[in-house]
Amino acid sequence: MEHPAELAIHRYLRNAIDGNVSFPPPLAKSIASDVEDAVLRQFAGKTEGFRLRMSNVGRKKCQLWFEKNRPELKSALPSHFIINMLLGDIVEAVFKGIMRAANVDFQDSDTVTLETKHGSIKGSYDMVLDNRVDDIKSASGWSYLNKFVDVFTLQKSDSFGYIAQLVGYAKAAKKEVGGWWVINKNTGEFKYVDAEFIDADEEYAKIEETAAYIKNDEPFERGYTDIPELYYGKPSGNRKLGVECGFCSFKESCWDTLQSLPSKVSKAKDPPIVHYTHVVQE
Repeated sequence: MEHPAELAIHRYLRNAIDGNVSFPPPLAKSIASDVEDAVLRQFAGKTEGFRLRMSNVGRKKCQLWFEKNRPELKSALPSHFIINMLLGDIVEAVFKGIMRAANVDFQDSDTVTLETKHGSIKGSYDMVLDNRVDDIKSASGWSYLNKFVDVFTLQKSDSFGYIAQLVGYAKAAKKEVGGWWVINKNTGEFKYVDAEFIDADEEYAKIEETAAYIKNDEPFERGYTDIPELYYGKPSGNRKLGVECGFCSFKESCWDTLQSLPSKVSKAKDPPIVHYTHVVQE
């Protein structure tokens, strides 16, 4: 079932395509101002040292351990990383402007602080709509179709910690947990993924556990195991990292046998790169 605001946005965009509405100039200026702020923020230089934030509190403790204790081992980010981050900021600014033009009434982003038993965690939520905290996510075509199907699909592979992030925002703001407005960066499609079936208490308990882990300087413990590589459903004998580890900037340090190689089983002309932990000798 579509969110009422989702229907309002579709109606507005359809009217725009048909030439029946124009975009309010003040809203256009507001979008431009938000984009300007985003550009200045992304080019503001080095950030402060490690701290637990809403944006990372849902990540695996093994990754947070590296970020706190061995940040020098982090893989260098590609030069296009800033552009990718800016695209997300621009999508958020434009989408909020369109929501306002469609007469969707929401409270804009605000900075909040979550007081846990083990310290404070700060962050800025994207919006409050109908007394529920919502987040805006720009997604690749694959993530839009496969990851953000619904909240249950997201739970199965939430390596970026989006669920804990949303629950933390809601608890800090003393609001209800809402969901995610997801925009496909490839096509411009959008949808609302409701988080109403999330057990907020269970997710908050995980936040407390992570906060305790960081505060108490607990020892490193790997959060995932490697998985067998399959070829037509059968193990090839090779082992590789799962999707969750593949995005981690510390995977080379976490797995000392790691080899990033073209797929050993793909028949494609340009096979995808696979992060292998063990390769059978040919």
